[in-house]
Amino acid sequence: MLTLGEVSIDNKRVVVRADFNVPISDGTISNDERLKATIPTINYCQERGAEIVLLSHLGRPNGQVKPELSLRPVARRLEVLIGQPVEFIENPNDYFQSLHNTNAIIPGKTSLLENLRFIAGEEANSKEFGEKLGTIGDVYVFEAFATAHRAHASTDEAIKAAPVSVAGLLFADEIETLSRVMQTPARPLVAIVGGAKVSGKLEVLEQLAKIADTLLVGGGIANTLLLAKGCSVGRSLVEKELVSTAQRFATQPSLELPVDVMVCDEITPNKNALFRLLDQISQSDTIVDIGPETGRRFAKFINEAGTVLWNGPMGVFEIDQFGEGTRAVANAVSSCGGFSVVGGGETLAAISKYSTAPTFDYISTGGGAFLEFIEGRKFPAIEALSAK
Repeated sequence: MLTLGEVSIDNKRVVVRADFNVPISDGTISNDERLKATIPTINYCQERGAEIVLLSHLGRPNGQVKPELSLRPVARRLEVLIGQPVEFIENPNDYFQSLHNTNAIIPGKTSLLENLRFIAGEEANSKEFGEKLGTIGDVYVFEAFATAHRAHASTDEAIKAAPVSVAGLLFADEIETLSRVMQTPARPLVAIVGGAKVSGKLEVLEQLAKIADTLLVGGGIANTLLLAKGCSVGRSLVEKELVSTAQRFATQPSLELPVDVMVCDEITPNKNALFRLLDQISQSDTIVDIGPETGRRFAKFINEAGTVLWNGPMGVFEIDQFGEGTRAVANAVSSCGGFSVVGGGETLAAISKYSTAPTFDYISTGGGAFLEFIEGRKFPAIEALSAK
């Protein structure tokens, strides 16, 4: 792929497909980390006298205009972050038409188009809509790793249609870092995978088992694997239809499952977690967290790692009394001496909750894309950029 630093953008219009899919409630952004992650690319373009047109989606409006999913609050927050005005373009179609009337470049100007998913052609990967987006400017910069695995107009057809298409600073760094971790990691490589369900992650686990020296598994994923190994898991969340598939995976020599767990009879904030060894789990128990011995075992592997890759919590960490296992892992990864890479929405939420001064070497902006990259799937955006 060409990268932003390899092309001239002086006094050109640069279109940046960013990822501003941030949580917004009543017009207020509660977490602007994805906005901050794009600032270096915006600054880079401004320093070279480029006019910048920012593109993004927000939520799932399914081709309909939904005011609560407007990117207007993002424009206002970006103004604060970059210290300059950001023009908000409410009607992209009017903007496309205006470019036919006057295509003059305004160096240093920054604009943000309204939510791309308000237009049905975006998620349909419309060639016509992709061509409109790709030909807005002279250079199309792809910066949205979290959407790179989706074949949408702004992540595929626009890249193909643009005069020049390049990987942005953030996107190039993301690909380089994850590729290095997967291909030439410092050993031992310890991978930590949690979250609620095995479906969608079993392929990732199988891929990680090929390259990781140790694979630590917690959360609801571990429940299905424990059941596959013949352990009783009571009323815990499991995916019974995947047990036979999980049985084959459960024999992996690198796999480390919980040796003790925390349980309750009902997942509510007013319930306390109770300790259980694996052979003590009753039919009325629901596993909500890894146990303290498992936390210590996992922390020991993490502390001795050369590289750590973490995706997914160890339990129902949203409820304080069910979050000690996730806290133990977060603290161990934050303080380990190895190169640490973390990703996924729930993982970032756990970091925000438990790490007062996080010291992670790399925090991925991707959720599903993070896992699919690890799995080795082809990404439409990468394919399109490589073809250009």
